[in-house]
Amino acid sequence: RARAREERWEHFKASVRAKVEHPFRVINRQFGYTKVRYRGLAKNTAQVQTLFALSNLWMVRRHLLPARG
Repeated sequence: RARAREERWEHFKASVRAKVEHPFRVINRQFGYTKVRYRGLAKNTAQVQTLFALSNLWMVRRHLLPARG
């Protein structure tokens, strides 16, 4: 019984972790954003926020674009 509860808890944590880490994977792999040049906090913040917005669009692109065929 305790083991089943622990497995449910671990499954819940893994699902949350996947939702949080997926945008970082898109930013790193799809957009090549692996290192930050020092350009000032405001510019880096603006770039990261833009990349996360693009990441959101990337993840829902199938719903936004019409089906090909």
